[in-house]
Amino acid sequence: MIKFKTLEKRLLVFLALPVALFLGASGFLGYFYIRASLVKEWREVAVLRMARAAHQMDMRLRLVHQWMEAYATTDQEPIRQWVLQRLRHHPGVTRVQVTWQQPPAREKVVRLSSLSYDFQPGRENVGLRGQLLDQAGQSLGKIEVVLSYKYLMEGILTAGWMQTQMACLVSKEGHYLAHSSPAMENRHCLGETRDPLELAMLQAMKEKPYATIVGGGFTPQRVIGFYRLHAAPWAIMLHARGSQIMAPILHFRFYYLVGAILCLAVILILIRLGVGPVISSIRRISLKASQVARGEYGEPLPVASRDEIGQLTQSFNDMVEGLKEKDLVTNTFGRYVDQEIARELLSRPEAARLGGEKRQVVILFSDIRGFTPLAESLSPEATLLLVNRHFSRMITVIQAHRGIIVDFLGDAILAFFDPWEGPLAPSVERALRCAMQMQSAMAAENVAHPAAPSLEMGIGVHVGEVVVGNIGSESRAKYGIIGSPVNLTHRLQGQARGGEIVVSEAVYRLAPSGLPVHRSYQTRLKGIQEPVTLYVLGGAAAGLE
Repeated sequence: MIKFKTLEKRLLVFLALPVALFLGASGFLGYFYIRASLVKEWREVAVLRMARAAHQMDMRLRLVHQWMEAYATTDQEPIRQWVLQRLRHHPGVTRVQVTWQQPPAREKVVRLSSLSYDFQPGRENVGLRGQLLDQAGQSLGKIEVVLSYKYLMEGILTAGWMQTQMACLVSKEGHYLAHSSPAMENRHCLGETRDPLELAMLQAMKEKPYATIVGGGFTPQRVIGFYRLHAAPWAIMLHARGSQIMAPILHFRFYYLVGAILCLAVILILIRLGVGPVISSIRRISLKASQVARGEYGEPLPVASRDEIGQLTQSFNDMVEGLKEKDLVTNTFGRYVDQEIARELLSRPEAARLGGEKRQVVILFSDIRGFTPLAESLSPEATLLLVNRHFSRMITVIQAHRGIIVDFLGDAILAFFDPWEGPLAPSVERALRCAMQMQSAMAAENVAHPAAPSLEMGIGVHVGEVVVGNIGSESRAKYGIIGSPVNLTHRLQGQARGGEIVVSEAVYRLAPSGLPVHRSYQTRLKGIQEPVTLYVLGGAAAGLE
C-alpha cells in the first residue's frame, strides 16, 4: 500500500494524478489517431502530386521526341532545317547533331526509330538518340539531342507533393541521375549507405509503378515516395521530413500539453484554496509535536475553529500540558541521568519494570573531604550554593564518560558504568578517566572561585557483581544498583585522601597498561575478612588523559 508523508501529497495523488492520467491517455490516443489520418491523407495526395510531376517530365521528353520525329519525316530540306533550328533553340537542349550515312532520296520516306537514352551517373545531361530509317527499315543516319537534367527537373519541387524537401531522378537500377539538393553531390546509387528506408524504396521500384514509404519512429524522421516515368526508364523520387508532414499534429500536441498543464494548475489551485487551511493546521500541529519531542514546549497552539481541526488542536494542547507537568517532575528528580543513557535504558524491556539482574559493573564513589565541619560554619544558602556548583561540574564529567548517577548522598556521589552486554575493560577505562577528570575539575573549581572555601575530594573505584535495575515501588522507583560491592566502593573512597583515587585490585587488573600508580598497599576493610590490596592514583595523572 502506498504511504504518503503529507496530506497534500495524498490529495495530489488521488485528485490530480487521475486527471493527469486521463488527459495523458486522451492525448496519447488522440495523437495516434490524428497521426494515422495525416499519414493516410499524405499518401493519397503524395501519389497524385508525384503523378503530376512525372507527367510534366514525360511531356518535356515527348515534346523533344516530337521535334525529332518531325525532322525525320519531313522530305523538304528547308522545312527540315527549320525544324532542326527550332530543336536547337528548344529549352534545355544543349546540343543537336545529325549524321547521315547517305542523304535520303526524294522517293525514300524517312522515319525515326525508337529512342534510346544515353545517361550516366554524375553527368548533367542526357542524350536522346534515334536512327533515321528508310521505308525498308535501313539506317540512313542518326540524330542525337543532348538535354539537360536541370530543364527536366525544373519546377518539380513546386509541382511535387506537400512539404517536399528534395527531388531526385533515378534510373530503374537505382542510380542517381539528377537531384535538387547539394547534400546529394557525392551520392551515386540508391541504398549505397545501407539506409533501410532507401533499401525498401529500391525494392519497391522493382515491383510497383509508384509507392510511398514512411520511416520508423514516433515521429518519422523521413518519408520517401517515387513514381515511374512513361517516356524514359526513370523514376522521380521525392524526399520530405516527417516533422514537416506531421507539423499539424505536433502543433496540436503542444497546445494540448499547454491546455493540460493549465487544467492541472487550476486543480492544484483549487486543492490549495480548499484544503490549504486544513493542511496548514495539521502542519503546525506536526511541527509543534516535533518541538515537544525535543523538550521545547513553548506557547499553546491557537484554536481558530470549532470543527474537527479545532478539537484536535485543543486535545493536542491538553496533551502537551500533561507532558510538561511530567517532564517537570523528571527534570527535578532525574536530571542526573544522561539523556542518551536514559534512551538506551528505555529501549530495554527490563528497564520499565521493577526488579533487575545480576551483572558486573564498575562502581565509582566520591566524597568531599572535611565537608561536614565546613558546612557547620556556612549558612544554609552558602552551603547549597557550594554543593550545587560542585555537583554541576561533577555531573557534566560523569555524563561525558557515559556514567549512570545512582544517587547524591549529602556531598557524596554514587555512580556506576554499565558495560551492557560488552566486555568490562572499556567500562573500567571510562571510569578511571572519569575519576581523573573529576579531580581535575575539582582543582579548576577551586581556581575559578578563590573567594569560596577550597575543596578536596576522595574517589574510590571498584568492580563487582551487583543487582542492576529499578529499585522502589510501583508508585516511585529509581534505576540503581544494590550489593556488597557498593559498600566496598564506599570503603575504598574512605581510604582516599584529598585529591586521590583509590582503586581495587580487580580494577587494577582490568585497567589499561601504563596506569600511573603513586603507591599501593594492603589493608583490612570493615566487613572484609581478608586484607585487600589497594592502588592509589593521583587526580592529575597523565597516563589515561
